[in-house]
Amino acid sequence: MASVFIATGPACGNLGGYTLIMPVVSVGNVGQLTVDLIISTLSLPRVGYFHSDCLLPVVGNNPYATTSENSAEMCISSEVYASAEQKLAVLQIRSPIVQGKHRSFRQQLLSWIKESEFSRVVVLSSSHAHHRVDRQLVGTPLRYLATPALQTISGDKFQTLEWKELERVAAFPGISEEEQEIYIPGGGITKSLYNDSCTEGIPLAVLLIFCSEGDNIPDAFNLLTFLNEWIQLIEKTNDQQTVTQAQWKIPSSWRLLFGSGIPPALF
Repeated sequence: MASVFIATGPACGNLGGYTLIMPVVSVGNVGQLTVDLIISTLSLPRVGYFHSDCLLPVVGNNPYATTSENSAEMCISSEVYASAEQKLAVLQIRSPIVQGKHRSFRQQLLSWIKESEFSRVVVLSSSHAHHRVDRQLVGTPLRYLATPALQTISGDKFQTLEWKELERVAAFPGISEEEQEIYIPGGGITKSLYNDSCTEGIPLAVLLIFCSEGDNIPDAFNLLTFLNEWIQLIEKTNDQQTVTQAQWKIPSSWRLLFGSGIPPALF
């Protein structure tokens, strides 16, 4: 399979040993909002594009503009940002997968992950809150999944963090409770990407939050705080228990997240 990563410079092609963070298009677009915050806060430079015919084409102005000079830079449906200092790569996906091409997109994605030799992959996702089973209604809305390959290199890290693993549910509720399966309604390709990664031995973790459509900015901050407990993107200051919302930088594009407002001329 031909490479789908197009580097924008000669020094940008080697991402071996990096941690890859990426979203999945899912309910509330929480993963994409979370990635926006990471790229904006860390001021990550764009190092290339993820070229795929499986994504709907999108083009627009720079969503992370900081000056009038760089506001006119163009962005497309999927781009890669990276920091050599932090050994961190971030894939942002801005459009849904073309109908019927979900499997092809997963194959392209996994091929690139293996070719790049990332040390681990973190998938940020979300799931419909109204589909939760009874035992998921109490406590934190945050969950994780880790492939056997990641568990091998992470040891008991997730137990130390006291994270809750995503509960399996009955594959045939009301008929048999013996066969259990992963259930992520509204999660797009999250489940299939996780299963593929288990099969292919890729060290991958899924971090997700139960949520509903609407203003999902608070969900993005919650998911980002959850991620930061494991991978220290930014450090806590003084005697903080957790990183505060104010420590994350909101990208300029969020000013139009819900449109440009109601025209006063209507009144």
